[in-house]
Amino acid sequence: MNPFDYSSPTSIDEALADIAVRPRIEDRSGGTAKFIAGGTNLIDLMKERVMRPQALVDINRLPLADIVAQPGGGLSLGALARNADTAQHPLVREQYPLLRAAILAGASPQIRNMASNGGNLLQRTRCYYFYDAGVPCNKHTPGSGCPAATGLARQHAIFGADERCIATHPSDMCVALAALEAVVHVRSRTGTRAIAFDDFHRLPGERPDIDTTLADDELITHIELPAAAQFSRHCTYLKIRERASYAFAMVSVAAAIDLADDGTIRDARLALGAVAHKPWRNRQAEQMLVGRPAHAASFAEAADLVMADARAWGGPGLPDSLPGNGFKIPLARRAIARALEMALAGVVSNTGEDAAQLPEAVQ
Repeated sequence: MNPFDYSSPTSIDEALADIAVRPRIEDRSGGTAKFIAGGTNLIDLMKERVMRPQALVDINRLPLADIVAQPGGGLSLGALARNADTAQHPLVREQYPLLRAAILAGASPQIRNMASNGGNLLQRTRCYYFYDAGVPCNKHTPGSGCPAATGLARQHAIFGADERCIATHPSDMCVALAALEAVVHVRSRTGTRAIAFDDFHRLPGERPDIDTTLADDELITHIELPAAAQFSRHCTYLKIRERASYAFAMVSVAAAIDLADDGTIRDARLALGAVAHKPWRNRQAEQMLVGRPAHAASFAEAADLVMADARAWGGPGLPDSLPGNGFKIPLARRAIARALEMALAGVVSNTGEDAAQLPEAVQ
């Protein structure tokens, strides 16, 4: 790990001033200064010399850990509230079970105790090649190539990718936040702004090295959740992974439906994880479900619509007829239909205590 300066401000203004005095450079270090809270991703990247900030501004002493109800409904999640505390908060448990399930499906209890809400949003995308500082990678240096596109791509993107980058965003929490249409509030020395969650993470395009639309000198202060009582009863977070213990998703689905009295679908939300450079929503599929009966045929049709633009990447894999991550396409299609069936049945998750509640039809 390279040497770096360190500061621990006690106010937001002081933290923003500490970041502002650092010169800005665009290179594989990701800038010369970084905010740090739990450090569960940043420190790993620094150890591997993938990111080499010259200064860390520790924000753990800032007053940004509160979780509070909003006057008009909804909830404000402080950026420094830990993932574990967020998942166990009474208002989250009661009003946003989808978010709670997604958080508990992610990482290990030890990491959830350290990881902050703001930091969860800022996780770097996952790719074997990106995490190796000695390998050419467009996320290290744009223009150097993407070895994953023709190489080892088992965990990689099937949406929104091209030859420049096929990495995937790893967060479980962010998939639920996308489905719930959260808003990210940030602050800099020049003011504040609110970023719709769909606009916070970005597709790689010509700059695969940039994961979000957050400026270097902006600090996440809180995440706003709109009121979503209509989705608290019929929602689920389905995570498909290679082992039951701590592992990143191969495919995940956040699904929520609002049912009318006659059993038809009044509203629906669908977001996928581990399939793109950002949490992936398909509003066309959501809209297609509205007014339809809540049964398997509708769910299968929605899954087909979501998967229509999927594309596989990488070298030889399983099954033999598909490229390296081609298996994700049928896997994701089945996962979407299954998640909607679980949401209809009121089963919030396929992990932990909720797994025992899975009805036979969706096991």
